[in-house]
Parts: sequence; structure tokens; C-alpha cells
Amino acid sequence: MEISDTKLQGLEGGVGVVAGQIRQSLSGYYDIEVDGLIYRTRARGNFRKKNQTPLVGDWVEFKADSQTEGYILKIAARKNRLVRPPVANVDFAIVVTAVKEPVLSTNLLDRQLVMLEKNKITPLLYFSKIDLLNTAEKHKLTKLIAAYAVYYKCFMSPAPAPTELFAGLAGQLGVVMGQTGAGKSTLLNDLKPELELETGVVSKALSRGKHTTRKTALFPLAGTLIADTPGFSSFDLLDVTKEQLGGFFPELRAYSATCKFRSCLHLNEPGCAVKAAVAAGEILESRYLNYVQFQKDISSQKSKYRKS
Repeated sequence: MEISDTKLQGLEGGVGVVAGQIRQSLSGYYDIEVDGLIYRTRARGNFRKKNQTPLVGDWVEFKADSQTEGYILKIAARKNRLVRPPVANVDFAIVVTAVKEPVLSTNLLDRQLVMLEKNKITPLLYFSKIDLLNTAEKHKLTKLIAAYAVYYKCFMSPAPAPTELFAGLAGQLGVVMGQTGAGKSTLLNDLKPELELETGVVSKALSRGKHTTRKTALFPLAGTLIADTPGFSSFDLLDVTKEQLGGFFPELRAYSATCKFRSCLHLNEPGCAVKAAVAAGEILESRYLNYVQFQKDISSQKSKYRKS
């Protein structure tokens, strides 16, 4: 991937200092790629004092006596930073959502989409395990996906060709994310079989998958860099205010311009164009109900913070 001045913003260079991108992190070690070579490094102690942690995707300065002994000196300014998965400078995300085993959760899906919108990351939605549905379930799912497809690029299993999935994304960095057991590693194996990533088995008792991804790493795939990351079963709304939330739902954002009040939160206010659109079937009801739930969650988080 070509190094631009933007990616190296804040790095000064120096004698023996090299700039590169962290491609993998594992047990306190960071593998950095420079001109096709990988250097294994560690972070200097002053990062801990500054409460800084290098992340996969970071552009950094480092020194290395060899390809196995080096240390990171400085981290360039980041475009963004994700907590789960722990990756920096992300351009797009493939959100893998199982439609069965585990059960489809639009609440979790919408939480992820809010976070991606907040960080200006382009979402690609991939719905997995379609083969487990009966005819009636497939019909219902098709209607659901059609509503999301108005605003997001959507795909269903089996996996599309890499050229189709990654069209227009050459040179960008992406993450594969989603609930534990949703099929993230399976998707990557379908797209690039030589990866041979371990896949997990979903427990029918818990409807959860085993955590099979133990590290965060970037793989070159169809002209992009992709991170395969640990799964999870919950997702908090971090640093989102009740005033900001509606702006992270593209359909609410589109209708809010005609609300009676500019500060409308689309909850109890009169003359709300968003609520009218929901009633008319122009906005997916589950999306709006998730929005209302997120507003409650945000208010609850603020209340706990004030008490503490």
C-alpha cells in the first residue's frame, strides 16, 4: 500500500528511523511491513506512561537492529480508531450478520452501523447462513435486506466473488466484524482459501460461537488490507450523544430536515417527519425501535456517570 503524507502525519523521521504500518499484533509484539519485509517490534515504555497503545493499521516510526528486534518510537495521527475490533485507520467494514445460529439481531447490527457511521467508515453488510432458512424465513429476510440496501451495500451467502465485494475499495483498509459465530473467518476462507483460518462451532445451547480468532492481523485481499478480528456478543454505544444519534441513521437523517423542530429527537415531539415516515412504512420499524432503545441506553449511561 502506497504511503501518503496524510498517513504519516506527525512523523518526523531521523537517522536509522523507518516508517511503516503495523500489520499484526500478538502478545505485546507488533509486526510492521516496510517494502514487503516484516519487522517484529515492541512498543517503548513511554507509550504506557502516555496511555498510548499501538494498534494494527497504525502508521509508525521505529528502529530495528534486525527483522526480529525493533521498537516503536512514534505513532502517526489516526484517521479513526475502533475499540472492538482494535484497529486504526479503517476505511470500510464488512459486517457479518448470521440470519440463524446465532439468531439474527438487528439491534446488534444497528449498533455496529451507528459506530461505523460515527467513525466515517463505509459499511458492507454480509448476511450469512442463508442456507439454514426455510422458504418463509427467506422471504421475510429478503424484505428486511431490501430496506437496508437502500442505504448500504448488501450481500448474502454464499460469498460473492472478491472483485464484486471489494469493487472500488482498492488500496483501502477494512475490518471484518460481527457477532461471535456469525461466520467471519468462514467468509474470509471462501474469499481467500489459502488463509486457512480456524473456524468455530456454534453452541446450540448458548447460540454462541467459540472465540477462534486469537490475534488481530491484516491480510492482503483483492487489492485491500483486511483485518480478521475476534467475535463478540455485545456492543456498547461509545461517545455518542442523544443529539448526535439520529445523524448516524441515514434514513432518519434524510427525513429529519422536515421535522417541525430543528432539535427534534424523533421521540415525543409534535410534527416529527421521522415518526410519520415510520407510520407510513417508509422507514423500517425495527430500525426506529432500535433508535429509541439506543436513546434510552445513552440516557442511562449519562445517568450512571452523573451518579458516580
